[in-house]
Amino acid sequence: MAEENQSGPKRDLKEGEINEYGLPHNPRAHGYIGQGFPAPGLRRTVRHITGHDADGKATFLTTDCGDHHLIMGEQQALANILYSTHETPVNINDDVDVIHAKENQPPLHYQNGTVLRMIDFAPNEISPMHRALSIDYGVVLEGEFELILDSGEKRIMRQGDVSIQRATGHQWRNLTGNGTLPGRMMWFLLGVQDVVVKGKRLEGYLGPLGVYYEGKTEEEVRVDRQGTDQAA
Repeated sequence: MAEENQSGPKRDLKEGEINEYGLPHNPRAHGYIGQGFPAPGLRRTVRHITGHDADGKATFLTTDCGDHHLIMGEQQALANILYSTHETPVNINDDVDVIHAKENQPPLHYQNGTVLRMIDFAPNEISPMHRALSIDYGVVLEGEFELILDSGEKRIMRQGDVSIQRATGHQWRNLTGNGTLPGRMMWFLLGVQDVVVKGKRLEGYLGPLGVYYEGKTEEEVRVDRQGTDQAA
């Protein structure tokens, strides 16, 4: 989902014409999300986090809709970070992992941790081509999506279908209701070692603006990755 630049997006394009981000203009998506989670037309997802009481018995710590919601682009999509961990193995004593996840919105992924991210897409929305240096387990929760690789290969994914992205360049198009309805996907992201092809290390890229939806630049993502490497 393209971020808005300082001069704002062009408004005189017809639907399907290529905009300044290199993506088809999609007027149905602009302003679709509105005030926050969930996107209109999608149900509210509930998250249950468990823990232990003083006797070691299992108990529910919280039941809610997540701590970190972020409207993306021009209200074209909405990210809901359901949980994240910044280390492996995870220290869950005294609920330190719960506290960290609540107080810290994660980067795109943690090199030595995990991120569980759900995204609601506006009708007919398409993401920029991007590559995350991670393994991403993606599941269609609501609707129908097209997965497009940077090679031009494509696959249609329907409710319950799974993709396993291995640091590959790709983009997503929401086809739900022939492009008239919102859709929802979930990803579980894990860091990977450097990916080398023909002796060259692959780099991550996060769309035509070099900025991903959490508002961090690629340089900040690189610093995040170095920090987690040093902490390991």
